[in-house]
Formats: sequence, structure tokens, C-alpha cells
Amino acid sequence: MEGLTTPAEFGRFFLPGPTEVRPGILRAQSRPVIGHRGPAISELFEELQAGLKMVFLTQRPVLVSSSSATGLMEAAVRNGARRSVLALVNGAFSARFAHIAESCGLEVDRLEVPWGSAHDPAEVERALGAGAYDAVTVVHSETSTGALNPLPELAEVVGGREDIVLLVDSVTGLGGTEVQTDAWGLDFVLTGSQKALALPPGLAFGVASQEMMNRSRHAKAKGVYFDLAAFEDNLARLQTPNTPALTLLYALQAQLRCIETETMEARWARHAAMAERTWDWVKDLREASGRDFRVLAPEGARSPTVTAVALPDDLRGPAVVEAVRDRGWVIGGGYGKLKEGSIRIGHMGDHTVSELDALLDQLSEVLA
Repeated sequence: MEGLTTPAEFGRFFLPGPTEVRPGILRAQSRPVIGHRGPAISELFEELQAGLKMVFLTQRPVLVSSSSATGLMEAAVRNGARRSVLALVNGAFSARFAHIAESCGLEVDRLEVPWGSAHDPAEVERALGAGAYDAVTVVHSETSTGALNPLPELAEVVGGREDIVLLVDSVTGLGGTEVQTDAWGLDFVLTGSQKALALPPGLAFGVASQEMMNRSRHAKAKGVYFDLAAFEDNLARLQTPNTPALTLLYALQAQLRCIETETMEARWARHAAMAERTWDWVKDLREASGRDFRVLAPEGARSPTVTAVALPDDLRGPAVVEAVRDRGWVIGGGYGKLKEGSIRIGHMGDHTVSELDALLDQLSEVLA
């Protein structure tokens, strides 16, 4: 089909979302549909809950939404924030989280740091002490820049203050880097199907603490579709409050079985190895060429799932993306204000270091 940019050969698609989905997972969607209010769907949800709890490292129910992750971002603020939100902003998607809260009629103060940077827990502590907030929003892995926020430390800061909930977007974090939902005391953490979980787009998953659910049950402007209390009440019966995206659940079932076989620890290690390979490649490229190639995020604050590469002044991101596409490979362009001066490599999902090496060889030739 003219204009279709997806490579036919698996292992050549390195967008930072949606990620490439293995053929076997795609085929799982071809099973016949079943009724979504009978015993068959309950049996399916029972298995899905066990697998999702393994992924989130939680004993709490894992809410499953037939939506993009944006839906659960809105659910987070509608169910969890009462009046005033401190939004931690260090890129395009954390700014979007702040915008969602503002659009829901909440008072929002933005604590901003430069794009590519991560938030300092001490600065967050000071900001919380200077205002009267009841919720904090944060993006764990900022997809626009490849920066990784120190989530355990931020959770400790927020958890140390009474009556504030921490609302976490881990869309490109969860499944590719460690997230300890219960142990870190996260009040609400969400992700989408199309990132590190390597599923087709269209599902979102979230875990709410008991405090978050208490807030949901008393929230007065949470709407209907993203009422977290309704999700939890239906899940107690292994049901959903709305018609589920059934065929995507089949894909989820197949992928969770594969993740259980690999183990979460091995999955984190594989993503870390791909990230380190990418960072080393950027360093080697800079040293060999004498040109200003660099990883946008600083050492110690880099996401294991996506790397934003800042380019020398004489190179333009869109041109590099197009040249790679002409060779039959797909990478991400820079996002938002970083579009012209950077590219992004999504090393997440079911990719391996050897597949990544093949891409980096192509990129080296293009950039030369």
C-alpha cells in the first residue's frame, strides 16, 4: 500500500510507540468472540489478573480499560485530585498530564525542569512545602526525551506528606524497567498496551491504592466511562463496566504467558542491555566522527526503553528518519520542540540486542 511505512520484516520497527508486535501475538486476536457478560469472560479475566499483577508487582486489582493510556491519565486526575495539583514537567508528555488536569477544571502549578532532565526529589519536597496540593502528577519515563524520573524517591517524598496522592504515567516505563507498585507506595500508576508490553494499541492498565479508591468513591466530577470505583466493583466479579476490546484481551493473554516465561527480571535486564548498547553507540559515533552526537538525557537519568539522540547542527531529524525509512527501517523523530534537532530510538517490547545492532549499523551508515 502506497505510503505504508511499516517494514514487512519483523525486527525493523523501532518507534518509541507503538512498538512492534510479534506475529504470534497478532494471530491470537483471530479467535472467535465470546460474550462479555458470561462465565467465559470471567475465566479469561481471572488469568489476566494474575499476569497483570505479576507485571505491576502488586496485590491490588489491575484495572483494564479499552482506551489509550490518555484515558487513564484523565481518570487519574478526575478520580484522584480534589482541587490543586502539582505537575512535574520535564517534557511533552508530562506537560500533557498537566494540561489534562487543567482541562478537568483543577488548579495546576507546574514544577518545570529542562527537557531531557529528571526531577530532583529535594526540589519536589520544597515545592510541596510551598503550596497546598492534594495530588502530584509525574511521568516515569518521558517518551519525548528519554529521561527517567527517580520514581521510588519521588514516591517517598509524596508519601511522607499527608493527604497527597501520587499519580504516575509509566507508559514507556512499566514492562521495560522496574516498577514496584506496592513496595513504592504508588497511589495510581498506569500504562498502555502499545509500549514495553509489545501489544497492539487500544488497552490501558492501571493500579489504584486504597486511598485512591476512597477518593474515587467520593469524587463528584469523575464522569462515567473512567469511574475507577466502577472498574473495581466490576472487577470483583471478573467483569468490566463497559464493553471490553475482546480481541485485544486475547493478545494480552498470549503476551502475559510469554512474559511469565521470560520473567520480569529478565525483561528489565534485556531492556537495560539494549539501552546501554544504544548509549555506547552514540558515544562511539561521537568519538569516531568528532561531531556533536549525544544522548539528550544525562547519565543516571536515562530511560531503558527509549533514547533521544541530539544531532549535530548540520543534521536534521526528519531527514535522518526518512533516510532510515528508505532502507526499510523505522525509528522515531524528535518530538515537539525537539523535532528538528533529534531522533528517538525505541528499544523496547520484544526486541533484542542483536536486532538493535542491525538497526544501529544502518543508522551509522546514514549518519556518516
